[in-house]
Order: sequence, then structure tokens, then C-alpha cells
Amino acid sequence: MSERDEDALTIALACRVLAHQGLAEDVLGHVSLRTGPNTMLVRCRGPQEEGLLFSTAKDVREVEFDPTGELGDGYRPPNELPIHAEVMRARPEVRAVVHVHPPAVVAADLAGLPLRPIIGAYNIPALRMAEAGIPVFPRGALIRRPELGVELARAMGDAPVCVLRAHGLVTVGDTVAQAVVRALNIDALARLTLRLGDALPAVPDLPPEDLAELPDLGGGFNDEQVWRHQLARLRHAGLCK
Repeated sequence: MSERDEDALTIALACRVLAHQGLAEDVLGHVSLRTGPNTMLVRCRGPQEEGLLFSTAKDVREVEFDPTGELGDGYRPPNELPIHAEVMRARPEVRAVVHVHPPAVVAADLAGLPLRPIIGAYNIPALRMAEAGIPVFPRGALIRRPELGVELARAMGDAPVCVLRAHGLVTVGDTVAQAVVRALNIDALARLTLRLGDALPAVPDLPPEDLAELPDLGGGFNDEQVWRHQLARLRHAGLCK
């Protein structure tokens, strides 16, 4: 299997993981991986679309940031390709982008429940992202124009995650696995935030003395092990071919 084929399969598996964990319902959402200064592999829409849970490597195509023409076999890039293109254009260091519609993330934001650093060892990566501040793109529009993609990239800044109001979530990473796991971590924090509900304002942020006891366990633990676990869950469910 070529490197490109392996990358396409990884993207397809990423889509299945996100759908299996409830972050990508039906056909909504996509994952990309940079392949060059102005090109990416991205999960596209085909004539026999069945949704992210059943993504295959065939659904992943290489496209330009500003594509022209058909991709062949009836495939077309996602309408919101500008999310991926403009974030990658603004941030050359970003290799992978995830866009999904996690209900808990959307609901928490609409309810005015901010994703704060209230947790500790329960989920250290989520804590660190919340501690740094999770930006919110305040428009619920379909980001199908480059101008809107630029607005999103500007709102996101150099953060690894951005909530899209009334819409969903964008995460980035050095790898597809890292971007996926970041989305899973933010979803976990959002679900806990929703469970707290009206009690949230009384919950303090984690104190500095506890923050000091929470080391960065590294990408091997935070990303790679979680990614392997998620693939194992897919295999257990019969969704990892």
C-alpha cells in the first residue's frame, strides 16, 4: 500500500471514529490532511454517499485549496472545503483538520455554558485546551465561501480548536489522529459541562496547585494510544475493515 493510500485509509477511519463516537451524525463532517502547499486529501461526497460511519478510502480524494472541475466518478469536495483550505492557508504548520457537528458542543455553547478548565486528571488534554481558551466563531453559517473560511481562521487564531456557534467544531493537528483525539476531548468536556448545567457557575476552575500536578504526558499517550483504542472500538463494532 502506498503512503497516499495509507493516508486515505487513515482519513476514512477517522471519519468512522468520529461518527461512531457521536460527533458526526449521518453525512455531516469531514477530515483532511495536507499533501502540499496548496493541496490536501479530504473526505469527499460520492454518488452512493452513506455517511461518515461508513467512509472508505475511495471517498478520500486529493484536491487543491481552490478546486476547479469534477473529481471523477461523481465525487465532489465537501461544500465547506474552505474550512480546511483557509485554516491551512493561514497556518502552514497545520497538517490535519477535522470538522464535525458534536451535539454536546453545539448545545453547551448555545446554552451559554462555556467550556472552562474545571476538570483535572479526568481529561488533561481537554483541561489544557480550556485553560488556554477555546475561541468561538460566532456565525452559524455554512462556510462554503473562502471569505467565511478566512473569518473562521481569524477567529481560531493559533488555537488547536474552535467552536462554531450553532454549527459544530473545528480542530487541527500535526496528524489526523491528533486532530481527531482533540475533537473527542473537547466533546467529553462539553458533555460534562452540559451535565452540570445550572450548577456550572458554582464550579471553580482547577486551582493552580492542582494544575501544577498535571504533566503533559506526550503525544504517544495523549494521541496515539487513544487513537489505537478508538480503532479497537471500531474493530469490536465490526466497523474497521
